[in-house]
Amino acid sequence: MFAKSSPGLATVLLIIYPAWDVVGTLLDIRANKNAGISLLPQYINTVISILTTIAVAIAIQKGVPEALIVFGVWAMLTGLIQLVLGIKRRRVLGGQWPMIISGGQSVLAGVSFIAMAHSPNMGIVNLAGYSAFGAFYYLLAAIRLNRTNTVE
Repeated sequence: MFAKSSPGLATVLLIIYPAWDVVGTLLDIRANKNAGISLLPQYINTVISILTTIAVAIAIQKGVPEALIVFGVWAMLTGLIQLVLGIKRRRVLGGQWPMIISGGQSVLAGVSFIAMAHSPNMGIVNLAGYSAFGAFYYLLAAIRLNRTNTVE
């Protein structure tokens, strides 16, 4: 609700989220470097998220709708990468449901952000919800990773 009436908070969320994804992806790369799986999708995701952080910072100067479109395209692209990666990892490592669900949700959310870009208040409210779900999925992945590392 606060983001709905605070363009400054919306700007911060739009810029910080893809930057935070870079951090999460780099941690994932580090955790899986010896897992015998290709890390190329994570590196691609990292580059896309860095470019998106810059693009959102530029687009927000034109307006929230433009930034939501950039953010939506990013969510779709990285969500698709995450979804495919989760499915591939599931075959090798098992589990991966948080990654699969999160990837699918990101694709749908990206479409939603683009569709609602010209209704910025609605898009910003959805951004807050998307961020909350993203934090939840990061928490699930961290718990699972911690359990895996503890068992080994």
